[in-house]
Amino acid sequence: MKIGITCYPTYGGSGVVATELGLELAQRGHQIHFISYSQPIRLITPQPNICFHEVEVSRYPLFEYPPYDLALATRMAEVAENYDLDLLHVHYAIPHSVSAMLARQMLAASPSKRRLPFVTTLHGTDITLVGADRSYLPITRFSIEQSDGVTSISKYLQERTVKEFEIQRPIEVIPNFVNCDIYHRTPAVAAERAKLIPQGEKALVHLSNFRPVKRISERD
Repeated sequence: MKIGITCYPTYGGSGVVATELGLELAQRGHQIHFISYSQPIRLITPQPNICFHEVEVSRYPLFEYPPYDLALATRMAEVAENYDLDLLHVHYAIPHSVSAMLARQMLAASPSKRRLPFVTTLHGTDITLVGADRSYLPITRFSIEQSDGVTSISKYLQERTVKEFEIQRPIEVIPNFVNCDIYHRTPAVAAERAKLIPQGEKALVHLSNFRPVKRISERD
């Protein structure tokens, strides 16, 4: 398949998951096209079956805030047309699902009259914080409902989305993942664990950016 993936390219977890997913799909022979304002940080070296398409945003003096969502939609439509994409997979609802929806409508109205499906993956704060803001809630709800497929990274997020946004369409739970070919238990790790956690007690690990929005201090 030819798949376009859009994510935030920085150190956030949603961007990391999206990039690792794209890398794995590329290794399986799919053609992956990352579409974002910057190259994802996990794309360190050139990889077979992977292309990056930068979204350029004009900084016109009239705009106090550059319209990235519109530039992204235009770039999505261009890449889909030029590379004959089969699917867009957008990570983080705001503004990526809205841009994908616009790109799909643009292609449907073009001479080719193509219908470009898109899948939205919900990651957390795009629903619990940004999307729940009353100024964004209607457009977030609409773009989720218009998605051809919706996934969430946890059962909690699925239930929260349905409750707060009154989503009618199915949301499939697909948890985040770890590549066990890279991250696996070794004798050295087991020995170190025995020092820190005696008598086989359970260990709770939180893997995330240490930002206030993660409420790390509340879990102490």
